[in-house]
Amino acid sequence: MLENKEFQETQSPADLERPQNRKVYLPKVDIYETKDAVILIADMPGVDDKSVNAVLEKNVLSLSGKAELPAFSGYTIVYGEYDGGDYHREFTISDEIDKDNIGATMKNGLFRLVLPKAQKVKAKKITVQTE
Repeated sequence: MLENKEFQETQSPADLERPQNRKVYLPKVDIYETKDAVILIADMPGVDDKSVNAVLEKNVLSLSGKAELPAFSGYTIVYGEYDGGDYHREFTISDEIDKDNIGATMKNGLFRLVLPKAQKVKAKKITVQTE
């Protein structure tokens, strides 16, 4: 149902047009399938609910977020292993997903999207008339 955009001709996150000169990270994503939905969990440390976005356009689901370094007044960083930057990842969504009812939550750096499966189209018996 989900197809990773990385396997198709697409721009890499580093090639995307950016207004600032910032690092771009490819978030790690786990995808689970249940009877009723596909659940996508993206790891975006440092991103909060105000700086995360999910956009669905022409069957392409784009995830993005901004991670900012916390600023502590009166302190300077002597050594740091973490840096701020942008996250970006894209997936192609099939028609088996109910695109109107996708839900998303952001908590503790985990971006969770629930992509409900569309109702199956029931077979319809066609009555054949004689002339």
